[in-house]
Amino acid sequence: MWLWFSKLGSPRWFYELSSKWLPWLYAAMAVLMLVGLTWALLFVPEDYQQGHTIRIMYVHVPVASISLACFPLMAIAGAITLVWKMKLADMVAKCVAPIGLWFTGLGLATGAIWGEPIWGTWWAWDARLTSMLIQFFLFVGVIALRSAIESTDAAAKACAVLAIVGAINVPIIKYSVEWWNTLHQPASTISMDANAPNPPEVWVPLLVMVAAVYLLFVISLILRTRNEILQRERRSQWVTELVARSQG
Repeated sequence: MWLWFSKLGSPRWFYELSSKWLPWLYAAMAVLMLVGLTWALLFVPEDYQQGHTIRIMYVHVPVASISLACFPLMAIAGAITLVWKMKLADMVAKCVAPIGLWFTGLGLATGAIWGEPIWGTWWAWDARLTSMLIQFFLFVGVIALRSAIESTDAAAKACAVLAIVGAINVPIIKYSVEWWNTLHQPASTISMDANAPNPPEVWVPLLVMVAAVYLLFVISLILRTRNEILQRERRSQWVTELVARSQG
């Protein structure tokens, strides 16, 4: 296990291995996305209260879920950077931040689109919405902090600390609907009963969309990390040879 862990810390090993992963990830994401969107848009029945508005859920829930996963991932990568000083961990932490910012922004936007017909307003200073907005600005802060520090090592340490501290906001987002009286609904339960509020024809396509969007996140992270590897390792022999082969 420790041998595999040490290999995973090698930018070159990750770059070469991810080349083999990407075609399979692309194919799986395309299939799941096509199935999930077709099912959600064409075959999911109207909600008895929300009507067709319920279909926004099939985008909002997956992107919001991903946005919550990004900060803990960034914090874990930051902790590995601080403890073991792995270059690849810092590269991943750097690449997660803009992706997390994008997904958090998309989660806020789709939530507003869903909330307007349901709550009658695009925005409310609800505990869930406010804590999500704080996460958005935390991502902005991490990106700005890294850009402001010229030294790569110093930027890695500073951003790792901020990511670890900022991850405290994730359980606040998660449990805000239970800790406070909020407009945002609690997490829905799933049931195999066809007469339940959330029967299989509602939540199964949602799970498909969650899997598809998680694969989109993984692919985006791998591609950004591969670009970061090439940028940082551009003077190494293996990158020079790789570039020469691609041009030849």
